[in-house]
Amino acid sequence: MENKYKEGEIVYAMMKPTERLMIRRYIPRIYYCTSVDNPEKPETVYFERELMRSPESETE
Repeated sequence: MENKYKEGEIVYAMMKPTERLMIRRYIPRIYYCTSVDNPEKPETVYFERELMRSPESETE
């Protein structure tokens, strides 16, 4: 099973589509993300189904 997003890629969480996240690490089925605009925030963890590439691509 290959991951959809690569380390270093900018993504958005579906629940917070205005916050840019950078994929820091991928461990099977789990993405560890850091906020791009607020890097001092704690790291967040998401499943692939909770992420999207850009908010605009979801509305098209």
